[in-house]
Amino acid sequence: MSDWFHAANSADIPSPALLVYPERIRENVRRMIGIAGGAETLRPHMKTHKMPEVIRLQIKLGITRFKCATIAEAEMTAAAGAEDVLLGYQPVGPNVDRFLKLAARFPGVRFSCTADNPTSVGDLSDAAARSSNRAEVLVDLDVGQHRTGIAPDNHAFDLYRMITALPTLAAGGLHAYDGHIHDTDAAARTLACDAAFAPVEVLRRKLEREGLSVPRVVAGGTPTFPIHARRGNVECSPGTCVLWDAGYGKKLPDLDFLPAAVVLTRVVSRPAPDFLCLDLGHKAIASEMTHPRVLFLNLPEVSATAHNEEHLVVQTANADAFKVGDCLYGIPWHICPTVALHSEAVVIENGVATQRWKIVGRERKITI
Repeated sequence: MSDWFHAANSADIPSPALLVYPERIRENVRRMIGIAGGAETLRPHMKTHKMPEVIRLQIKLGITRFKCATIAEAEMTAAAGAEDVLLGYQPVGPNVDRFLKLAARFPGVRFSCTADNPTSVGDLSDAAARSSNRAEVLVDLDVGQHRTGIAPDNHAFDLYRMITALPTLAAGGLHAYDGHIHDTDAAARTLACDAAFAPVEVLRRKLEREGLSVPRVVAGGTPTFPIHARRGNVECSPGTCVLWDAGYGKKLPDLDFLPAAVVLTRVVSRPAPDFLCLDLGHKAIASEMTHPRVLFLNLPEVSATAHNEEHLVVQTANADAFKVGDCLYGIPWHICPTVALHSEAVVIENGVATQRWKIVGRERKITI
């Protein structure tokens, strides 16, 4: 229905608020599984939603492996029942020991992490020796984003061989995130993705020829997910498509996912004709992007004129249709950091707010 986002009891929801729609989340997960050809090749990134309820929902649909970015996210995911958790972020400083403590806390969960240099590999090896636990490490490959990782060349080969030679470590495979690839044209995106991944496949074959086991290759994010899914020999780790957002909806029209998270905001002032001031400031919606930072579902013709910590001022020819206290519903342009700004999400089921889900994974520390 056209007003799927509406909450009949919105008067009971303080604003600004993050709303989530479980049936839409389930449908997105079903579509993910369909694209992947089965749940067994999926390792979805949970950094988008950060909620144990969503982890349990995915587990019920057959997904057992997950990817995280922080120790807290990994702890939350393990506590929610995941069997296999990859920390797709190289642990440094105190997080090295925290990672090993996490593995000790959940002995029934398979934990792994990434590394891209000999010093970090050595630190992980030393920490594993102190903890009497063996750590599983994937070599993080730079396939073009130039953010983290090592080029998939002879240096990566040597690093992988170093991991296999250390008795306190186990080589878990390769990690290749291609976050720089998000062409709107699906054919151009496919060409870029295949070109970036080709050296990874060469490295894998070289490692295997030398008798080094490569248990898995974890590749891609949401934009390249369908491309990697066709390979059949990689684990795909899309994240945003669980909740979806306006940015990917606009930029990736070939990906058919449903918006499953919305921000609820209210008009708090009418500062001038054609202007509305909303309680949707920087603290309630991701603001690292240029405007539009939100696409309003019940106010399509609007432009932002000011955005501050607690306020968003918009100009619209339809301002007279709204009075102070009226609700607006909007799809965030970037959902991942928007979720992290909220301590809880209001769950909307059959058009009614029924409960709250704590956004547990936004914490820097849970217990470890």
